[in-house]
Amino acid sequence: MNPVIIIGAGLAGWTTAREFRKLDTNTPLMVITLDSGDFYAKPSLSNACAQKRTPAQLVSTPAAKMAETLNVTLLAHTRVESIDTVAKTIASSNGMFSYSQLVLATGAQPIRVPVAGDAADKLLSINSLDDFALFHARLGAGDSSRKHVLIMGAGLIGCEFANDLAASGHQVTVVDPATSPMAALLPAQASMDLRDALTGLGVNWHLGTTVKAVNTADGDRLQVELSNGQKALVDIVLSAIGLRADTSLAQTAGLTHERGIVVDATLQTSAPHVFALGDNAQYASAGERTLPYVMPIMSAAKALAATLAGTRTDIVFPVMPVAIKTPALPVVVAPPAPGTPGAWHAIEPGLWHFLDPKAQTRGFVLTGKQTARRAEQSKCISSPAF
Repeated sequence: MNPVIIIGAGLAGWTTAREFRKLDTNTPLMVITLDSGDFYAKPSLSNACAQKRTPAQLVSTPAAKMAETLNVTLLAHTRVESIDTVAKTIASSNGMFSYSQLVLATGAQPIRVPVAGDAADKLLSINSLDDFALFHARLGAGDSSRKHVLIMGAGLIGCEFANDLAASGHQVTVVDPATSPMAALLPAQASMDLRDALTGLGVNWHLGTTVKAVNTADGDRLQVELSNGQKALVDIVLSAIGLRADTSLAQTAGLTHERGIVVDATLQTSAPHVFALGDNAQYASAGERTLPYVMPIMSAAKALAATLAGTRTDIVFPVMPVAIKTPALPVVVAPPAPGTPGAWHAIEPGLWHFLDPKAQTRGFVLTGKQTARRAEQSKCISSPAF
């Protein structure tokens, strides 16, 4: 019997494997990954410094233990080079394999914008445990030095890292073309409240501008030039502009892809027996959107496992608020679907509703102590945001 093959050993891949094994203990299962396959919670990467956790401490279950527990054949440090959806085979750096069903859980890649300067190649992005290990080493975590980190991007991830690094005692500068942090996700007042809270930790803001160039300076330091003409001497530049779905394998296999790999309600791609979920998927059930958050992955993995085990199951995304890890000002947001007409309205301190033209609630934001009301507020949404 040819195995079910999962490409990718992140949250989407391992959760699918775990959910599948709950339903089917006999079908051969193979996981192929470019990294070690160790299981860790990716969201923990943006709050590990304040907790003084090393890269090794972020691993919750070693790859070998995951493979043993789930009865999985694990091919770590293996690159998948191509997929033949007609022959139902994949070619990899570790050989050719046939599959009965294939799952693409390859995640997303950091968006990188062009930056001039002789040190542009020293920009770091954190999208994996290996990335964090490099950043951790560059930060000199564990020594007494106080580094100056410039973060490109004041979105969700940028703000989480800003909070984490500032709380760890490092000097933090955030640069973003918007006029306030998380401007695309939060109502204006909530955005300003978050900015003020992070400023209270010592975060310095350069808003309404971008990084133009990064050049070498004295020693290992970097001279950053902004588009508004200002300059900053820093130790590390961390790019947190956002993520783009990894559709490279889908493209070579001829699968339909747009912002992500297009999947139907059962998470099947345009090819039979080939499925996708996680940061690389574009969900028809979510209005043809990508959903780069933990809860959508968990819901998708459970539905997909049932389909792989023989029971066709359509994914139905409930309201799944996102908790943003900014302890300086805790934030929970359930955003409206992109393009939803309407506006944010302050309901009471720390609570906003996104109301459509018929005054129906399509999203909400909670800050501070109000974040304890996420379950209650989820019931107020007329149509799920996800």
